[in-house]
Amino acid sequence: MSKFECKTEVLKAVIDEASKANKDASTPVPLVGSIDQGTSSTRFLLFTAQGRIAASAQMEHTQIFPPEHVGRHEHDPIEIWQNTLTCMKNVIHAIQSDASYKLLSASEESNRIEGVIGLSIKAIGITNQRETTVAWNEVTGKPYYNAVVWDDLRTTEIAVDIAKAAGDGDKDCLRAKTGLPLASYFAGTKVNWLINNVAELQEDLKNPDKCSQVRFGTIDCWLVHQLTGSSSTADGANVGGLFVTDVTNASRWLLMDLETMQWDESLIKTVCSGSSNITPPLSSFPTIMSSSEVYGECAVDFGEPALEGIPISGILGDQQAALFGQGAFQAGEAKNTYGTGLFLMMNTGTTATPSTHGLLTTVGYRLGNDDPVYALEGSVSHSGSTIQWLRDQLQIIDSAPESETFARKVASNDGLYFVPAFAGLFAPYWRSDARACIVGMTASHNKNHICRAALESAAYQTKDVFDAIDKDSNVALKELRVDGGGTANSLLMQFQADMISVPVVKPVIKETTALGAAFAAGLATSVWSSKDEIKALWAEEERFMPTMDNAVKEKNLKGWKKAIQKSIGWEE
Repeated sequence: MSKFECKTEVLKAVIDEASKANKDASTPVPLVGSIDQGTSSTRFLLFTAQGRIAASAQMEHTQIFPPEHVGRHEHDPIEIWQNTLTCMKNVIHAIQSDASYKLLSASEESNRIEGVIGLSIKAIGITNQRETTVAWNEVTGKPYYNAVVWDDLRTTEIAVDIAKAAGDGDKDCLRAKTGLPLASYFAGTKVNWLINNVAELQEDLKNPDKCSQVRFGTIDCWLVHQLTGSSSTADGANVGGLFVTDVTNASRWLLMDLETMQWDESLIKTVCSGSSNITPPLSSFPTIMSSSEVYGECAVDFGEPALEGIPISGILGDQQAALFGQGAFQAGEAKNTYGTGLFLMMNTGTTATPSTHGLLTTVGYRLGNDDPVYALEGSVSHSGSTIQWLRDQLQIIDSAPESETFARKVASNDGLYFVPAFAGLFAPYWRSDARACIVGMTASHNKNHICRAALESAAYQTKDVFDAIDKDSNVALKELRVDGGGTANSLLMQFQADMISVPVVKPVIKETTALGAAFAAGLATSVWSSKDEIKALWAEEERFMPTMDNAVKEKNLKGWKKAIQKSIGWEE
């Protein structure tokens, strides 16, 4: 069980507002649940039909960094599942404890009590940290190993070996089919490592009687399996649940054909086999479905009738969920998420746009039987985690907001640059040999400059991706919608606008990732009727306009490019 506290909040004013807006006073107020399973924590949120948060719970989970292996990062899948359960139960308990409200199950929806606001959860959506990979046995329910996290570096050499075998060392040899470069980031390389390094998993794959029991999945897949399963094991996992994923998550494995939207068996053999020459069967991978349809119902005994039998009807990888939650439904609309990493994504419409500038061609979303909508994405591994490093490792700040306080004490970086390539450089460089560095330092620099340089690095990395999107798409972005925890930092947002020379726009609803998953689930269950209805709920809170002199901007960018070159080539 987790050692972390579950923080729960009910927003009564939002629920009361939704009750007044409810078109049919004889029916309960509709709510949509969203499980937001991220790199550092799990949350369960309830959204009203107006797209506002009615209640939420959040719980951190353990970050496992095996001390004997630098660059490795793991999570405990059972802990993540138990935290998900705790968050869901706590939200329900918090609402039920208020005599003003009553959460009704599907069978109770007509059971009204005078003076009490009836509430009904119509659907649940799931959004998740992408690429993080779990392997488990369907019969025992037991994970074979910890989940290997998206930013884990153990598969760097595996990606190099695959490139050598499949494309004479060309890391882009699978791009035409998958839209992705060969890199440790993607789930297929993690499957390769698990098969070749976890003895029990390897033995089960070799055993004809057990081979069909092996399951590989990203976190969305793992959670759907747990939510729809039963017969809890001693470890707290479930068996017998659905084994599905959506197209946005499937597109991050290096194993899905972007054209057919299905697993490609030749890719599975190329990417996953490795030194053991064991190719997992197609049955080891989840059925690929759309991002918005009814997959199944909650079957877990929550001890709360209000949660039982609720449709699970939306799945989106976290960055695609943020794109959806920002209402970026038209080709040429984009968002940037400032979280653990940075993720700039632009909708490219129903045609996949190949990248020749270091971006990822990925699936943005697919609603039911509609044509898939594609996107170009630039993924950057370190943004918010850079600030955490200042706090936890350098210990020059006590909290993330302090980084802005110190940064504002100096007018500029005074020539100091911080390249946070702790796990190499992701988009648009894809250099696994890069490492973090602070350059341009003199005796006059202090922690204020370091804090400023750390914040500015997020804007510079975004600028690199922003320019690559411009080159790949021939679309000049007119504004950039932003979300994530980093948007609370006004210094960063203003510097970002200055670097990309277009307005940076914050929405009123900050939790766009969780909201996007809720929208997908609600569309499939008629809480919302169309994307147009959803788009109308988006509202602007603040706009940052570019103000920096162009000569100053170009000087800053020139220094950043020099710093990037200094970071490359450190790891043999």
